[in-house]
This record gives sequence, C-alpha cells and structure tokens, in this order.
Amino acid sequence: MGSSVGSKGDVHGVWVARDAGTRRVRAMVVGDWSAATAQRLWAALPRGYRTRVTVCTDVLASYRQAIPRVRHRAVGQDTGRTAHIERVGLTLRQRCARFVRKTLTFSKCPRNHLGARWYFIRLYNLCHQ
Repeated sequence: MGSSVGSKGDVHGVWVARDAGTRRVRAMVVGDWSAATAQRLWAALPRGYRTRVTVCTDVLASYRQAIPRVRHRAVGQDTGRTAHIERVGLTLRQRCARFVRKTLTFSKCPRNHLGARWYFIRLYNLCHQ
C-alpha cells in the first residue's frame, strides 16, 4: 500500500505483516519497494514468527530476496491468501482520510504520518484480541 507525505508525488510504501489466525498486525515498516525494506519487515517480526510460520506474499521479487525460502510462499491474488492483508489496507483507508487514494488531504510531516499509521494499527489490534 502506498501513501503520500508532503505532496502527492512523494509516495511511501507501507509494508504490513499480519497473523491470519489472530487477525492482528505483527509488524509494519515504511519505505520503498526494495529488498532492503522487505528485509526490515522480516526483521521487525517477532522471533517466534520468523522461525515457525510460513509467510504468504504476493509475487513481488523483493520478498524472495528477504524471506528465507523455507518460510516463504508467493501466491497470486486469485488464491485469496492475500485478501486478509488487503483488508487491513482498505480498513485503514476507510478510517483515516490521509490514506485515501486521490485525496485532498495528506500528511505534511513524515513523523506524523507514521504516527497516524501506528495509532490505527494499535486500535486495529485492540479490536482483534
């Protein structure tokens, strides 16, 4: 998911890791669509997740470079395995005006933008306890 900071041309990618069983967000990072950002997301996951779970992602090549092969499964959108994480993005856009596509409102400060995102994630996780 992408969102703008400062101007509509300054788009930041939002990477989110969600537990499908508990429906809680476990990690989030902001950055470009590179393997380095994917590696930051992998490192942000709790250690137990990195050693025991299978991660289902879309087919973005950055994931293959960051997630160990035994833990990673790239799936297409037609499988429905990515629908849970897409729902998080849609819920964020419904609840926060600054994240709506083609919006008139956007964050001017990257720190406030990230803070609004984390505030949403914490409320989202509280609703899914």
